[in-house]
Amino acid sequence: MPPIQQALLLKKKFGDLVLDKISIPTPGPGEIRVKILSSSLNPVDWKIQKHGIFLDEFPAILGSDIAGEVDELGPGVKEFDIRDRVFTQGLRSIEFAGFQQYALSRASNVSKIPPNVSFDGASSFPVALTAAYVGLYNRSPHGLEFTPPTSSSARGKYAGTPIVILGGASTVGQYTIQLAKVSGFSPIFTTASLKHTERLSALGATAVLDRNLPSSALAAAIVQRTQAPILTVYDAISTEDTQQTGLTLLAPGGRLAVVQQPTTTCREGRTIVQVIGGLGQPHNIALLSQFYHDVAYQFLEEGWLKPNNVEVLPDGLAGIPDGLRRLELDQVSGVKLVARPQET
Repeated sequence: MPPIQQALLLKKKFGDLVLDKISIPTPGPGEIRVKILSSSLNPVDWKIQKHGIFLDEFPAILGSDIAGEVDELGPGVKEFDIRDRVFTQGLRSIEFAGFQQYALSRASNVSKIPPNVSFDGASSFPVALTAAYVGLYNRSPHGLEFTPPTSSSARGKYAGTPIVILGGASTVGQYTIQLAKVSGFSPIFTTASLKHTERLSALGATAVLDRNLPSSALAAAIVQRTQAPILTVYDAISTEDTQQTGLTLLAPGGRLAVVQQPTTTCREGRTIVQVIGGLGQPHNIALLSQFYHDVAYQFLEEGWLKPNNVEVLPDGLAGIPDGLRRLELDQVSGVKLVARPQET
């Protein structure tokens, strides 16, 4: 009989999340198996459950942020060893998802975790960091086409180039701020609740502006700090209102990156880029494999990327449904909710 693990199953479209036992998967060629020690929650998880989107085969397992230890190596994998500390982005496939105790991952999409980062902290990275990285560095029409800071010559390249990041306290916003700093963007403007000013300034924001300011007041506050035209806005929230704000702030020729479906008509001379951060998207594979496999460890080890603040949920996988309800009700701010599957 194959070994058994506990997993949180979505057994049917629009169904409840149910704790159950399933077989532990075996890695194939080029894959590893991860003993999941931390798995963080994302808004898309409750949206899949409630709205019946993205998944058509059931039972299914949700969860896209995985951190843990390498438990088994598939054929041909030589760059990892058993018990290596790793993090990776889960996929919407039952054997590769995060809300279970063991999952598979393609070795090319995995990063080792340096000693200065915890499993809980590392689990806050994958989905949000992928979205931030793709949005800034992928080629058009999938990203803003800036040169990724994967070499010493590329780091700091955009010194003197301003950027506005809407929703800086969101997880995507925090990682976009940090990547923008590594790339040298300056000044870096962000919007957020002002209670997050100290945190976002420490991450690299030049100015934290009240998210409740009208567009005209935001524009005036930016003009007070730079005379350079705003040609880049990354909207880490992407509601209809924030998208309108982003377009208002852009100068002619500027580009707005959004993480949701565009909901507004682009103004003449400005471009909207929709960021789709899935690891499996063909247009992302080369860019993300290079980042996660080759350089992400250095970014974490050097402190260029710091994990989000986290809140650990009780009862392992069993605590996830309540955490998802809190996300749905917009009761989470400035922290990433994390489950520890082995504590189920």
